[in-house]
Amino acid sequence: MMTNPWHSVNPGSHVPNVVNAIIEIPKGCRAKYELDKESGLLKLDRVLYSSVYYPANYGFIPQSYCDDHDPLDILILSQIECVPMCIIEAKVIGVMQMIDGGEADDKIIAVAANDMSVNYINDISELPPHFTAEMRHFFEEYKRLENKTVQVEEFQNKAVAERIIMESFDAYQKMFKQK
Repeated sequence: MMTNPWHSVNPGSHVPNVVNAIIEIPKGCRAKYELDKESGLLKLDRVLYSSVYYPANYGFIPQSYCDDHDPLDILILSQIECVPMCIIEAKVIGVMQMIDGGEADDKIIAVAANDMSVNYINDISELPPHFTAEMRHFFEEYKRLENKTVQVEEFQNKAVAERIIMESFDAYQKMFKQK
């Protein structure tokens, strides 16, 4: 029997400061892969309509649950492109809050804990201003040719991100464990 990484991977022993994250989409990719919730495999949702590329490795935090009925999204900065379904220890540094299709769709921002080129960063305020501008631009633009709008609200610090992570773990427990 195949296990589903959303439910079977431990979120980590140092949450919410450091979390295990499962990569769906490598940095620099135009493919929009998503976890198939039933099988636990990755499926190609679509090729992005715009000629833009994911600015960071993109995935989710296992055993989390959000208002969009999916696990909590995470963007992990690293000097390398990580392969899909790789588990990465991710040091949380902030969150990008956005509205996608009228629903809150927060994106945790983290650095790869085992990448010396970025793991010294402790808070989103330490990132170059252009990087957060690039991330905002990507998420505001990548659905435009699909006639969909995404509104990036604000980038928030590590403390806000950690609170959102803990709330997503509580929501997961309510949704899946207390039945």
